[in-house]
Order: sequence, then C-alpha cells, then structure tokens
Amino acid sequence: MAEKTNASRILDRLKIPYTLVEYNVDPEHLEAQHVAQELGEDIRTVFKTLVLHGDKTGHFVCVIQGDCEVDLKKAAKISGNKKVAMIPLKELQPLTGYIRGGCTALGMKKNFPVFLDRNALNHEFIYISAGKRGLQIKLSPNDYVKATSAQTDHLINDLKIE
Repeated sequence: MAEKTNASRILDRLKIPYTLVEYNVDPEHLEAQHVAQELGEDIRTVFKTLVLHGDKTGHFVCVIQGDCEVDLKKAAKISGNKKVAMIPLKELQPLTGYIRGGCTALGMKKNFPVFLDRNALNHEFIYISAGKRGLQIKLSPNDYVKATSAQTDHLINDLKIE
C-alpha cells in the first residue's frame, strides 16, 4: 500500500474519497504523458499542476489536462492579472514545498488560488499528483474542486501538444 502524503492526509481530513495509485518514475520523463502511460490511463484524465505568477495578484495555480498547455492570456484574465508567467523551476520547491513531477495544489506551503481547467468536469475521475513522484491521487473532479476551492474555467490553448 502506498505511503500517505500531505495531500492524501488533507483529503482524509475532509472525508473526500480517493485512491492512491503508484507508478514507475523515470527521472528523464516526468511529463504527464509518461504518467498516463504508466497508469494505463487516457492522458485526458491525468492533470498537471502549474504554478504561475501574476503582475497584480501574485502566485496562483493552474491545473490542466496533461496533453495541453496553459493559455497565459486566459490564465491572466481569470486570475485578475494583465500579465502572467510560469515561475522559474528553481522557485518551485522553495515556494510550494514540492518538486517537478510531484507538485500538487493540496498541501502547498501556502494556499494559493487554484484554477482547474473546465475539461476536468467531463470526467468521472481525474488523476493529480499526490505530492511526490511515483504517486497519483485518483478522485472525482468535483471533490478536487471542493478540496482546493478551485475555480473552473477554460485555461488551455485550443491547440493540443503533439
């Protein structure tokens, strides 16, 4: 059985049902596509957590489908900023407590606003990082919204990454 993480303990405290799912980590391939392949799941159910910084509101989190890119103009608009950018990778761990490939909105050092791409609501369940590489949380998108107080909107570029 997988070891509990801060993210899973938060879900336990909120009495939100979920499943911890382990997968083999390849440090050379931390992208969501690899995670989906390891899980044997559709990439559209594997969501990645991105941390951005806005010129007016500061840091916030976008959670998007694993095969997509965040649309920075859409992210700026829904977060109340004129300009936004991804944070530099070297800032991820000091800011959130998580490393690339293991970042989740649950249990970050500080609670930042969370924006979930609306496509998540089309699925019975989604996968998000459990807060460490090699471990995902499978849960309903509505429960994820409840746990993170996420706002849902369209966050992705219309063109998918190939």
